[in-house]
Amino acid sequence: MDFDINEMMRVAIKIAWKAREHDNFPFGAVLVDNNGRILLKAENTVKSDSDVTSHAFKNLVSMARKKYNKEFLKDCVIVCSSEPCPMCAGAIYWSNIGTVVYGLSEQWLYEFCDPMHKNSLNLPCRTVFNSGTRSVNVIGPILEEEAREPHFDFWKTK
Repeated sequence: MDFDINEMMRVAIKIAWKAREHDNFPFGAVLVDNNGRILLKAENTVKSDSDVTSHAFKNLVSMARKKYNKEFLKDCVIVCSSEPCPMCAGAIYWSNIGTVVYGLSEQWLYEFCDPMHKNSLNLPCRTVFNSGTRSVNVIGPILEEEAREPHFDFWKTK
């Protein structure tokens, strides 16, 4: 990767804030090529779409697959404000995106949002990717303190 990962993570975190401002869950994603050029951005739209599958990372994958072929995507990086859930990790895997960078760990998110684990699906993205027959490079968590900020005071009212 020939770009500043931290800079791209901050873009994803800004998108998470935007999702929150739109009364959606605070998650954002950016698709970046090898040169650091931002190709696509997506935010969580679960509430505005009334669709529990409208996660930011899956939204971005859907847009990416409509615009780019699998061969191109294998050299791209998806930068996620938090660790992809199992559904999003599966979508990333099937899209052929080669690298995932995430900010907030799944473990922290579940401990913060669902401390009693009443509604959690604890399956780290690395476990999902390692179950496949091709490798997906995973980097994270990075800038976790900054990635936490959109979540403070959000989940208490949900």
